[in-house]
Amino acid sequence: MSKYDWAAEHAGFRRRGSEQAVKRTARYRIRASAFSAYFLLGAGAIVMLFPFLWMIATTLKTPQDVFSLSLIPPEATLDNVRTLFAETLYATWIVNSLVVAVITTVSVCFFDTVVGYILAKFTFPGKTVIFVGILSTLMVPTEMLIIPWYLLAAKLELVDTYLGVLFPGLISAFGIFLMKQFMESVPRDLLDAARIDGMGEWGILLRVVVPLVKPALATLCILTFLGSWNAFIWPLIVTQTPEHLTIPVGLAFFSSESGDSGSWTLIMAGAAISILPLLAVFLLFQKQIIRGIAMTGFK
Repeated sequence: MSKYDWAAEHAGFRRRGSEQAVKRTARYRIRASAFSAYFLLGAGAIVMLFPFLWMIATTLKTPQDVFSLSLIPPEATLDNVRTLFAETLYATWIVNSLVVAVITTVSVCFFDTVVGYILAKFTFPGKTVIFVGILSTLMVPTEMLIIPWYLLAAKLELVDTYLGVLFPGLISAFGIFLMKQFMESVPRDLLDAARIDGMGEWGILLRVVVPLVKPALATLCILTFLGSWNAFIWPLIVTQTPEHLTIPVGLAFFSSESGDSGSWTLIMAGAAISILPLLAVFLLFQKQIIRGIAMTGFK
């Protein structure tokens, strides 16, 4: 081997070694950035989950251990749950909240889908004015609407009734906006093809449009159920008897009536049980939301 061949081979070794060093450095950087991301996400998750863990731990504690700083109860017990259902109207409050939340969610999803479809796919005089008027209601604070709502409920004798709690939320301006914007992306040619095949507008809406906007509909269902389940101000004002209270108002009523340390375990037990329907709704619709995000950009 000549000295030129040796020098070329030696340069090749050095070049390959340099490339491998660069690759190792890149891998180390990727691993370091991934570790940093996981560390930050884990720390954020711990901060967010800590109140829930504390709530569950307090639910399982005895009244004597309610102020202990340990997340592991010294003597775990379910007596708080049993006492909550036996000594309060918690079961009635759950039924009330479920009735209000389910009816509100079904009503909002139905009416907002229909109105959004009309505004997105039909042309008629005043459509823009109507849409702007609907959006303008989003700028009105809820607190300014409570007095007109209560006067209307009193006029119609709806105070302290299910319908009195329900009627302000049976249709949502935000839901109309959300469904309209999603339905704008549905091709008109697809709707025209369905009309040529003899399908009516209700059939087009239910069998063509709704399957294409399931992610938006699932999001609307989750947000509506969550908002209705956690509503406090209006149910507090329009309900008068304990039998018609919803869970947030009922827990506030119970905490104001009993101020001893033993009531904290019952309040935490009620709060812990109240999140179970929310988790069920999210688990029911999360597949549609994830699928919608994954399919974004695809026809």
